[in-house]
Formats: sequence, C-alpha cells, structure tokens
Amino acid sequence: MSDFQIPLYIRGQLIEDNWVEFGGRQGSCSFRAPDIHQYIDQLPLATPAALADLYDISFEEILDVLEELGKHLDFEKNPYVREAYEASLSAANYPPSMLKNSYLMLPNVFNRERICEIAEERIGIKYLEGWVKKTLLDGRELNIRAFGARALHIPAGNGGVVSAITLIRSAITRSDSIIKIPSNDPLTAIAWVRTLADIAPNHPLTKHFTVGYWKGGDEVLEKKLYRPENIEKIIAWGGFASVKHVTKYIQPGLELISLDPKNSTTIIGPEAFENDEILTEVALRAACDIGVANQEACASARVIYVLCGTDESGLKKANRLGELIYQQLMGLPEHVSTKPKTFNRELRDNLQATRMNDMFFRVIGGEDDEGAVIISQLDEPVDFSPMLSGRVANLVPVDDIEKVTCAVTAYTQTVGIYPDSLKHQLRDKLPLFGAQRLISLGYACHTTSAKPQDAIEPLRRMCKWITDETCSVDTVAPIWKS
Repeated sequence: MSDFQIPLYIRGQLIEDNWVEFGGRQGSCSFRAPDIHQYIDQLPLATPAALADLYDISFEEILDVLEELGKHLDFEKNPYVREAYEASLSAANYPPSMLKNSYLMLPNVFNRERICEIAEERIGIKYLEGWVKKTLLDGRELNIRAFGARALHIPAGNGGVVSAITLIRSAITRSDSIIKIPSNDPLTAIAWVRTLADIAPNHPLTKHFTVGYWKGGDEVLEKKLYRPENIEKIIAWGGFASVKHVTKYIQPGLELISLDPKNSTTIIGPEAFENDEILTEVALRAACDIGVANQEACASARVIYVLCGTDESGLKKANRLGELIYQQLMGLPEHVSTKPKTFNRELRDNLQATRMNDMFFRVIGGEDDEGAVIISQLDEPVDFSPMLSGRVANLVPVDDIEKVTCAVTAYTQTVGIYPDSLKHQLRDKLPLFGAQRLISLGYACHTTSAKPQDAIEPLRRMCKWITDETCSVDTVAPIWKS
C-alpha cells in the first residue's frame, strides 16, 4: 500500500487518475502519481501567446496574490500543508521537529516586503513593469524590458523553501512554470499551488503553474518535453548526475540555469583563541554552520580550517575548539538540529577506523551516530571528507592561509569566516580560486533570495531581456549615407 499520493496539477486543474506506483529514495517510502505520459501533451503551454495575461496585471497585483498566499499557508489550518508535512515524514531525511519548524516558518518567505526586495535587488521592478528608456552615446533611444519565459524547474528536495523560492521567482518574472516534484519533498509544491487555486481560482498566476512527478531520466517524456518549442529555460537544482543528465537536451533556444551541488568550508582565524568567552562563541557559531538542517545543505560546514598552527600549542588549541564545537552541536535546539534520521554506513565505518588512528586524528563523539568532530593532528583533512554528513565535521589546523586557499575550488559555494576582518582580507582572493559566497561564521545557512546564488543571477537569467531601439536619421548616422 502506498504511503501517499501525489496528484498532478496543470494550470489550475487537479488530476487524480491513471495512478502509477513509485518507490522513494533508498526505499524510504512508496507513493502513487498519475501516469505523466497520459498528460504529456498538456504539460507545455499551448502557445507562447498565452503568456499575455500575465502582462495585463501589475507587479503590485502579483505582490497582493503572493502575500495572500502566504497568509493561507498556516500549518494548523491548511490541510494541504499538513498533508505535505505528513508525506515528508516518510520521504525526507529530516526528523519531525525540524520538518514541522520548516513548515511553520515558510509563510514568512511570502512576506510582501521581502518579495519586493528580491525583485528590486535582483532585477529592478521598473524592468518588470514596462519599458525602461535611455539614450545611448550614439544617439539611439534604447528601451529595455524583462519578459518571462516558458520554464521547467527541477528543484532540490532539501526543504520546502526551495519550492517556495521557485514559485516566487516564477511569479516575479511572469513565467509559465512546469515544476518537477522531487521525491524527497513530494507534496510541498502541490500544497502551494492548490492553495493558490483556492484563493485565486481564475487569476493569471494560477493558470501558469504545472506541478507533477515523474521519475528522473524518463527519456520518453524528456525527449518530447525538453525542446525549445515547449520550454525556453530549465532551472535545475540537485545532484551532479541529474544536472549533467539534463545537459544533453540543451540546444539553441533552450537554456540551462544550473544550481548544481556545491561543497562549503570554514576558516577560523587566530583571534578565536583570545579568551574563553570568544572561543565559546566561535564554537557555537561553528556548530550552527555544521548542524543547521543536520548538515544537508550545500552551505553546511564540513571541513573547518583553523589558523592556530600545527605545533604542540596549536594542536592543543584545535583539540580544545573541537571539544567545544561538539558540546555546542549537541546542545542546539531540536527545531534547528537533532540526531540524524539516517546515517551513512560507509561514513560510520570510516569514523571508527579513524578513531583507532589517534596519532593523526582525534574523534570526538560519533559513537551513537549523533554527529562527531574529527580533529586532524596534521594540516590535512581526512581522506573521506567529501562524504562528511550527519553532523560530522573535520577541524584542520594550519600554519598559513595559503593552505586554505589551495583547498578552495570551483565546487566551493560558501565560506564561513571568523573574524569579519579576515573575511575582508580574503574576499578579493578566494573568489579567484572558486569561492562563491563569503559570510560571517554562524550564518552559513541563514540565507536570503535577495542576493546572487552560486555566483550567478538566476532571476535575471530567468528573464528574456528584450530591446526596442529607435534610430532617427537626425541623431544616429545612417549606414546608407556613410
């Protein structure tokens, strides 16, 4: 028997028919969804001209609808949200306390002022509202407007906020969006659009969302859907294999906006050891960067470089910091971090083997899969550092900042840094090696959509930037008279 059902939602129409059985990730659950092949011709927008209704409404009206949607996402009152939470208990790798808190907090994502800030900072509302005119040096009058596109979204399943961001970005850009549901966040996006359909059944925004599930790699569907005549943009989050798979469909007229998997790191300067009070605060901040969402996010801290030196005194400092981080990690509130729901078996084996090698590494915790801190006794991370998860971090003492810059690559997303003066010192250097985001220690997973993401501007790229140019023979020298 299936744990739950995922209906198909096509531009205001809810479809609960032609069910097919699917299995969740790693056998975590089973569920049913309509056979997408029965509806494949309905997934793309019938004609690009159908986007016109989104341009008959003002940006203020878009804000009105999104604000009202946020008000109706109350966890205690909205049955779709409760259903999404119940499904995620089976499908997601988060414990109940953390999952519930994420749904309690998500209505805040639809705050009117925050959405307005995103639109203004990342695009400029005037470009979304109409044509913006300026005169160029050669005398031509240039008018620019940002138009939406027919888009396919493949969001990550590491928390419902991703589906909320997807919906908001689509509404801001006036796009028609097909959202592929991730199996580990099966009903959150459906909850959003079903609520939208209830509060604004005939609104243009309601008519431009399609949300459904199909198994990734379904080439019969993909070859028919992933074509420029159907969609113009693919916004893909997720693992390396899934993003790479999408690239084979990219061609002229079909653009990939890739928010692919990243690793993050941390740098702690010698100032952390000035006194016990500072060291305790640094430990708490580092524990937050490790523990939030049980280290599931790309921004989570995993390898932490400590500028304390590798001599006897430096190792003593690193070991003391590791002990404090473990203590603070275990004391984080349950809605922020808990003992992981599942724990990687290979990582557990590596932890146990490392525990025996106390000449080169010291392991604090980890006996009950609750999380652990590995303190290197040399200036190298453990060789299994790419698999660090489940609240397991590796402290690496170093003598010189150059050791850290060598560890930053094109796969490095967030670098949490203490103190901020060290961040300012490194911010013109680390991006050259690949770092995409520098932030104060403790705030790695405290993010906002009003900034670039993964060193690109997804919202700007979701738009088509159209120009209207007027050239008068009185102001722009005509070619035919040269």
